[in-house]
Amino acid sequence: MEDSPRPSLARRALAILILAIVAWILLKFVIGLLAGIATIVVVVVCVIAAIWAFNQL
Repeated sequence: MEDSPRPSLARRALAILILAIVAWILLKFVIGLLAGIATIVVVVVCVIAAIWAFNQL
């Protein structure tokens, strides 16, 4: 049985760098998405609170 040759150290380092960049971009995307959802929730809660407060007057 022949062993398949392993990629060179430079190619492996490049692959790790690319994976790190992709992970960073995805992390920023997910954080942005969660922040957007949280913003929408806060706005909806504020509108509901304002409607409730006006009804109490």
